[in-house]
Amino acid sequence: MSTQSEAKLENDLIAQLTEAKFEPVKIENAAALKANLKVQLERVNKITLAEREFENVLISLEKGNIFDKSKRLKGKVDVVHDDGTISYLTLLNTDAAKNIFQVTNQVTMHGKYENRYDVTILVNGLPLVQIELKRRGIEMAEAFNQIKRYDKHTFGAEGGLFNYIQLFVISNGVNTKYFSNNRELSFKQTFHWTDVDNNKINVLHQFADAFLNKEHLTKMLSQYIVQNETGKFLMVLRPYQFYAVEAIVEQVKTSDKHGYIWHTTGSGKTLTSFKTAQILSRLDNVDRVVFVVDRKDLDYQTAREFDAFLKGSVDSTGDTKSLLNQFLGSRPVPKQSANASGNSANDGEPLLQVAEYSPIYSSNVNRINKLTITTIQKLNNLITKPRFKGQVEHLRQERVVFIFDECHRSQFGETHQNIVEFFEKAQLFGFTGTPIFADNATAKKVEDKGLSATKSRKRTTKDLFGERLHSYVIVDAIRDDNVLPFAIEYYGKLKHKQTGLDADVSSIDIAEFFSSPKRIKQVCEHIIGIHKFKTKHKFNAMLCVASVPDLITYYDTFKALKAEGKHKLNIATIFSYGINEAEEFEGEVNVKGLAEANAKVHSRDKLDSYIGDYNEQFGTSYSTQDTDSFYNYYKDLSNRTKNGEVDILLVVNMFLTGFDAPNLNTIYVDKNLKYHGLVQAFSRTNRLNGTVKSHGNVMCYRNLKPQADEAFALFSNKQPTEHIEVPDLEGLTEDFAKALEALKAIAPDVQSVDDLPDEDMQAGFIKQFRILMRLKNQLETFSDFDIEALGISEQEFVDYASKYGDLARELKGNPTDKESILADIDFELELLQRDNVNVGYIRHLLQTMLEESCDDAKDKKRQVIANLLASEPTLHSKRHLIEGFIEKSLQGLVQGEQFDEYIEEQKQKEISQIAEEEKLDSDKFGEMVTNIENGLNVESLKSDDIAQLTTEKMTFRTRRTILPRIAEKLKTFAETFIEGFH
Repeated sequence: MSTQSEAKLENDLIAQLTEAKFEPVKIENAAALKANLKVQLERVNKITLAEREFENVLISLEKGNIFDKSKRLKGKVDVVHDDGTISYLTLLNTDAAKNIFQVTNQVTMHGKYENRYDVTILVNGLPLVQIELKRRGIEMAEAFNQIKRYDKHTFGAEGGLFNYIQLFVISNGVNTKYFSNNRELSFKQTFHWTDVDNNKINVLHQFADAFLNKEHLTKMLSQYIVQNETGKFLMVLRPYQFYAVEAIVEQVKTSDKHGYIWHTTGSGKTLTSFKTAQILSRLDNVDRVVFVVDRKDLDYQTAREFDAFLKGSVDSTGDTKSLLNQFLGSRPVPKQSANASGNSANDGEPLLQVAEYSPIYSSNVNRINKLTITTIQKLNNLITKPRFKGQVEHLRQERVVFIFDECHRSQFGETHQNIVEFFEKAQLFGFTGTPIFADNATAKKVEDKGLSATKSRKRTTKDLFGERLHSYVIVDAIRDDNVLPFAIEYYGKLKHKQTGLDADVSSIDIAEFFSSPKRIKQVCEHIIGIHKFKTKHKFNAMLCVASVPDLITYYDTFKALKAEGKHKLNIATIFSYGINEAEEFEGEVNVKGLAEANAKVHSRDKLDSYIGDYNEQFGTSYSTQDTDSFYNYYKDLSNRTKNGEVDILLVVNMFLTGFDAPNLNTIYVDKNLKYHGLVQAFSRTNRLNGTVKSHGNVMCYRNLKPQADEAFALFSNKQPTEHIEVPDLEGLTEDFAKALEALKAIAPDVQSVDDLPDEDMQAGFIKQFRILMRLKNQLETFSDFDIEALGISEQEFVDYASKYGDLARELKGNPTDKESILADIDFELELLQRDNVNVGYIRHLLQTMLEESCDDAKDKKRQVIANLLASEPTLHSKRHLIEGFIEKSLQGLVQGEQFDEYIEEQKQKEISQIAEEEKLDSDKFGEMVTNIENGLNVESLKSDDIAQLTTEKMTFRTRRTILPRIAEKLKTFAETFIEGFH
C-alpha cells in the first residue's frame, strides 16, 4: 500500500479550502499575481483603477521591509486620480465578510533562483498566508528550512508582494505548525494550534478547519499579529494567548462580570495582556483601559515591553499628578460644589486645575489616552487622596476596564475595595501565573470601613476576580517548549559531631544556624566551585536569600573571597531598606577568621557601599540618595543582568517576580519558599534562549523538596479547589469561648499579664492570645458577630492585644540564653537529591498517591500524575503503561513497590508480541533489546541490522514495507520501556 504523496496532500487541502468558499485561482507567476491583485483590490474597495493608478499603488506597496509592509496592511493606501481627487484603498478588513479569500498553488517566482511555492492563501489579492507541505514521514523542519530559503532567494523579488505574508503554515499531514513572518525565527519558535483546552490540533485537515477558516484567519491577520517596535519584527499570538484575549473581550462585550487568566510564569502574559488592552481600548462601549502593576520596578519593565509591541500605545505615568492629568485629558473639570457637610470636595482647599500639571507622556496636553499603565499605589492615591479624588469624581460612571498584572500580589487588600467602590461600572481582569487557591491562601488584613476595624481573611483569586476564563499551566508550557523544565538539586546535610548521626536540613529550623557566617561561607565556596559548570560559561545566575542581614553576610563574604583571589565573578545586589529601621547590621565580615567587626551600620549604608562597588565596576554613578537615582540603578542592574554582565545577582525578594532574563539559567536558593513564591522564584531560570539552554538549574541549600513537590502538584492541577470552607458561627463561637477560658486561666485580667513569673508563662500567654485573635478574625466575617456576647468587651480585647504586642516584641528581642548548636553541628555540602520531571519523578508521585489514606487525596494525586503524563513530552509514550499500573494498584492487584516488576512484565509481553507479529528470531531480537538497553541508538540501526532479525523471506518490494515498520516498532518500544527510566 503506497503512502500519501505531497501532491495528494496539496490537492486535498485546496479542495478543502474551496469547499470552505475560498475562490480557487490559477496564478503562475509575478505578472499574474499583480494582475489578480488589481482585480481584487477593485472588488473589495468598489473602485476602478486606471493602469497608471495601479502602477502607483504597486510602487507604494513595494516600499519598505516585511515590518513596514505588515504595518501598511493594517492601514490604507492612497490613490491620486487624474482629476486630483484621492481615494484610499483598504488592504485588509477586520470583518471577514468584507474580505475576498482565494487559494492558489505552485506560484513560480524568480529571484536569485527560481522557486515554486506549494499553497498560497490570498486575501484581497495579497499573499498573506503561505503553506509549505511535505509528504508523510518527512520532518516538518524541512518545510521550515525551505521557507527560510525562499525568504532569502525570492520572497522579496519581482515587486516583493510575497513579503506581505503574515503567517506561514508547515505540515506533513500528521503534524502541522504555524509561525509569523520573522526572518530571525528558529524552528523552536513555530507553534502548534490547539483547542481552548490546550489539546493540539495536528492533522492538516483538522488544522485547516480550525485555523484556516475565514473568520479565524481574519482575526489572526488583523488583530493577533503584533509588530514589535523595538526589534522591528512580527510576532503572532500562541493559541492559549488567543483564547485568553478572546475570553476577556467576550466578557466585556456581553456582561459586566470580572474574570481572571491563569497562564503559567514565563508563558508570555505581558504580550497577552497588551493585546487584550489594545483590543478593549478600541471598543466603543469602553471609556478607558487601565493596566495596573504592583511596583515601580514592574511599571518600568511592563511599560518598556508594551512600548516594544506598539510605540506610544502606553503612557507610563511618573506620579499621581500626571496620572490625574492623564485621566482628565482635555475634558473640562466640573465646578466642585460643597458636599453635604458643607466642606468642599477637597477638604477646604481650592482644587488645582489640571493645566497646572504638565503631562510627561506627550507634548500634546489635550490628548485623551484610552490606554494607561500605572501602579496600584498611584491609582489608589488618585481615588482616595482628597487632593486628587475631588477632581475625578465626575468619572465614577465611566466604563473602565482594569487589567491587573500578577493579580495575586496587588489585589489582596483594601485597594481592591477602593477601586470597585469608586469606579461604579468598572470591570476587573487579572493575569497570574500562580493563582491563590484554597490550598495556598493565607490570611490578609482587610480594612472594614463599616466597623473601622482591621480583619484577617483568607481569599482566593476567584473570590476577587470571579471565574477563571482560561488556564495554561506549567506542564502545558513545558510540553509545548514555551518554557524549559527544571533540574532541581538539594544540597546540605547536618552531622552531629559526637554521635555522627546525619540529619537533613529540614529537621533544623534555627535562624542562628542558617545565618551563621561559617555556613554562608561554605555555601559561597560551593557556588564558586559549581558556577561555571552550571552556567556553561554562557549564562548567569541569581542567588536568593532569606533576609537583608543574610544578604549582607553573603555579599561581604563573596567580596572577601574575591579579594583573596578565590573567584573573579561579578556579584551585584539590590534590596529594599527601611527608612527608620531599628535593626542594624554587623560590619564587614572577616572571612579568614569569620570574626565580625564591632561597628554597626544601617542597611541603607551597606546598600550604598554595594552600589559603590557597582559604580566602580561599570563606570556608573548611582546611589540611594534620591528616588530617581535608586530607580535608575534598578533599571541599569536589570539590563546588565539580562545582558550577562552580572554573573550572580544577589536578592531577597526583588527580581523574584516579573523579571524575565533568558540569559539567566541558574538560581541558588537559601531561603524558605512555598507554593506560588517557590514557583515564581524557580521560574526565573526557565525562559527560552536558543538550543544550548536545555533546562533551568535550581540549586537549593535548604530542604525545599516537600514544598517543591507540593507547589508543582498544585500548579499542575487544572481542577484546584478555589472555594475556602469557612467554619460555621456556632462552632467558632464554642472554640472562642474555650480559648478565652484558657487565656483567663493564664492572665485573668489585663494587668495580670505584667505579673507572669517567667518567660515560659509569657510565651504561653502569647500563644493563647494568638489563637484567640485568629478565631476573632474568623468570627468577624459574620454579620451578626457580637464580641460582647462572648464574655469579653472590645476594649478589654484591645488592651490584651497591646500587652500581647509589646510582650511578643520583647521576647523576640531578648530570647532566653540557649546553648548554641553551632559548636555541635557540622554542615556538609553534598548532593542529597536531584529531581527532573521523568519516570523517576512519576514513580515518587505514585508512591505518595498509594500511601494516601482517603480516596479524595488519592484522586487529587492521580489527577496531578495524569496532567504530567499528558503534558510532559518525554512521558507521552509511557502514558498507557503508567495509567495501567495505576488502575491495577487501585484495584489492589499490585503494590506501589512493584512498579518496576510491572514495567518489566509489560516489557516482556511487548517483546513477545512484536516478535510474533513480525516473525522475528527471538534470540536475535532479545540480543538487540539488550544492546538497546545498554545504549545502542535505535536511530542508528541500518536496514541490514533489522533484516537479520526476521525469519520471513522478503522480496525487494516487501522489504521496503516490512523493515520501516519493524524500525518504527523498535523506536516506539525503546521510547516506552527504556528511555527515561534511569
